[in-house]
Amino acid sequence: MSKVQIVEIEEDRVDQRLDNFLTYILNNVPKSRVYRLIRKGEVRINGKRAKPDTRLNEGDLVRIPPIADAVKAVATVEPGQKLRQDLKAAVVYEDEVMLAVNKPSGLAVHGGSGLKLGLIEALRADRPEDKFLELVHRIDRDTSGIVLIAKKRKSLVLMQDEFRIKKNMQKTYWALVSGTWPAATDMVDAPLLRHEESQSGERRVSVHKDGKPSLTRFRLLKQFANCAWVEAQPVSGRTHQIRVHCQYLGCPIMGDDKYQDAQAQALARSLGLKRLFLHAVQIRLPHPTDRTELTINAELDSRLQSLLTGLTPKE
Repeated sequence: MSKVQIVEIEEDRVDQRLDNFLTYILNNVPKSRVYRLIRKGEVRINGKRAKPDTRLNEGDLVRIPPIADAVKAVATVEPGQKLRQDLKAAVVYEDEVMLAVNKPSGLAVHGGSGLKLGLIEALRADRPEDKFLELVHRIDRDTSGIVLIAKKRKSLVLMQDEFRIKKNMQKTYWALVSGTWPAATDMVDAPLLRHEESQSGERRVSVHKDGKPSLTRFRLLKQFANCAWVEAQPVSGRTHQIRVHCQYLGCPIMGDDKYQDAQAQALARSLGLKRLFLHAVQIRLPHPTDRTELTINAELDSRLQSLLTGLTPKE
């Protein structure tokens, strides 16, 4: 940005704070510098000085001064044709303000940490007509299932509020776990602590008295000879929560390269399972526009369905 920019505020940015808007636009500039530009009056709205918390209106003209290296030089990677086709087929819900994608296992929700292409980058590349596409929430790279994407800033804010408050929002997962599910166990209330392995630096989570309160509701769907199909509903939203709570019960999720034990690993190998068997099957929340209850479902992929069908029920 070697010269002054005048940016007209469109509908998607209405009611956004000025500082948040500038942080988005000037995504390679330290926040301290952004606030200094506002404080010195170099950023103006409709020719007038403004404060960081000034709310933007549609049609406002925001003056942004010239700033060297203001925008990141991002190495973009175009999604391949197969990924484009797979993601088109994976859309399980869409309207004018949001869409839901049945994300495949192995695809990160966004790039970073050595990954140049994730779900959101692929969607933006394949949908240039959608000017605003933002992740409402995240799920692990190896977890499959529903991911919500906002197509309007207002819907993003409203849905993220639901995920934060959790009063009217519920996520449901299916998992295949090793061993026999403990009788009458329908809940795990155990604090979780995030830490790094001292040697590898890998992020891990474990049950620990100093951890954050964490609650997961469970329901046994079917017990097989040496594994169990369970439904999980996280009440809190901690990193790896379902995976660690299953491990805590002595029933690690099959295909979990972080938390499975040797027995689960051997069983997964014998079944030909090469991925984490954890799937976000349903999300229920108020629609961001009319506030009616919206329930979105995502089927298991055909390989996991076939695996379940081939398992032997416990006698």
